[in-house]
This record gives sequence, structure tokens and C-alpha cells, in this order.
Amino acid sequence: MTSSASPTSRLAVPDPGPFWADADVVLAPEDPGPGSWAGGPSALLVDGTWWLAYRLRRPVVEGRGYANVVARSDDGVRFTPVVDVRKETFGAESLERPALVHTPEGRWRLYLSCATPGTKHWRVDLLEADTVEELASATPRTVLPGSATEAVKDPVIRHDGQLWHLWASVHPLDDPAATDRMTTEHATSDDGVIWQWRGTALTGTAGTWDARGVRFATVVLDGARTWALYDGRASAEENWEERTGLAVGDGEGRFTAVGSEPLLHSPHPPFGLRYADVVALPDGGARWFYEATRPDGAHELRTVFTG
Repeated sequence: MTSSASPTSRLAVPDPGPFWADADVVLAPEDPGPGSWAGGPSALLVDGTWWLAYRLRRPVVEGRGYANVVARSDDGVRFTPVVDVRKETFGAESLERPALVHTPEGRWRLYLSCATPGTKHWRVDLLEADTVEELASATPRTVLPGSATEAVKDPVIRHDGQLWHLWASVHPLDDPAATDRMTTEHATSDDGVIWQWRGTALTGTAGTWDARGVRFATVVLDGARTWALYDGRASAEENWEERTGLAVGDGEGRFTAVGSEPLLHSPHPPFGLRYADVVALPDGGARWFYEATRPDGAHELRTVFTG
């Protein structure tokens, strides 16, 4: 069974040119223009079937992020929605990027980023079921509550064969005008439900393209060769239009950014390319999913195969 066990270093860091030029559009946003998004993907390949969770945002009609969807596919490009969960189920003002997990025991989990109404606070809730379809009726439980001083969202979750690992973006709430600042924090768990924070995995570098904040998008585990793609921004004005950088791990939970410029970005202003996720294929190569800015300023969900 192919599960959500972590991608390994058989994967190569993507080449920026083909990563954009050879990609297919999986899902377009429902409305044209800035602020309308289809993206925030989390992908799995289980027993030959592709599963993709993503977030929908339609600000003119629905406000902010109004739904998380889980869809299936036979080819990794054309997806059919199976589960649609709405922000009202969680008492949330908005939903952001989900994390879809298939456990070693064969159960399904959907971790959801939920905004507390009227605040800058975020938490992570969990739905769990025996099948993907049953996630729609599962009872939510909060697994990362955040606090009065920190918002927690956008988890990336991996299982290394023994232990669960989670990387989440954490936003300090001490300055109401600067809650877009973020670091990536690392946590571990025996069961994927009760988490222990282990420390900061990555922070932005002052004076560079990611100075304002960093958020892990995907993590490839291979002992000391662990690496990640991450979203970064230089300023508050670049919020929601992050570009993608590369960071390498030291084997102890800390990561270091590679290079002084982003690795990946959209060719369309303001150049956002974020939330890249990857699935290693059994016969080699990988399929990537990501959210990116299109010419009208809206965000679309794209996929590309790399050999």
C-alpha cells in the first residue's frame, strides 16, 4: 500500500523552467481577479488512486476561504470532488490550506486551518474516518489550538516510519498590525493527534526576499538530507503572493535556506507561487501540485510531472 509516508530524497529539487511551462491546470478559481483562489494543495497517491485536498476562496461572494475539498483522480491531473467541508462546520471565519493524511493503519485524516471569527487567531482542527467519504460527517477536534499570543496554521505532516512530524506556520499576535509575520515551527507526535513542539525549523533572513516570514510547503525526509520547499515574503505587502524557496535540514530539526533568491515563482505579477506539495512515484519521478498567480491576479491550482 502506498500511504502518506514521507517523500524521500529520490526526489530532485525541481527545475524552475519546466515546473511552470510543463504544468497543467487542475482547477481554476471560481471568479477572476485578485483574491479569488483555488489552491493550497495536499496530495497523496494511495493504491494507485490520486487524492488531493485543497482550499477555495471567493471573496466577492463567500468572504475569505469558504471550503476545503478532497478530490480523487486516476491520472493526477483530472480530479472529481468527493468531500466538501465548509467553514461553518468549524465555526470559522475562514479555512486555509488543509493537510490530507493516510495513516499506516489505513485511516484518513484531514487537518484544517481555521480562523477564529473577529480575531487574527488561527487553530488546526482534525477530521478522521475510515474512508474519505466519511470525513464529511466526522466530528472535528482541535489538535493545535494556538494561544492568545500565537496563531497556528498550514501544517505539513509526515510519518518517518516511527514518529509523526509536523511543520506549521506560527504567527505572533503581539502586534495587531503585523500578524502576517511567521516562522515555521516543528512538532512531533506518537499518534498524529497529540503534538509536542520541538522548536523553530526556519525563520526569515533579514534584508532578503523572505525577511517577513517563512512557511513550509512540503518536506522530503531522508535523514541528514532532509529538505523542504517553503513560502517566503519580504514585506507585508507581499502577503498572499509568496514565492518558493529551498531549505535543507541538519538532521536535528533545523533548516537553512539555500540561495539568496526564490527558487520558484509565477511569471505573472505579483509572481506568487506557493503551497507546493509533492508525491514520489513508485516507478521514479514525482508529481508536484502548487498554487500560483495567473495573468488576471487570481490563483489557480497547477500540477507538473518531473522525471
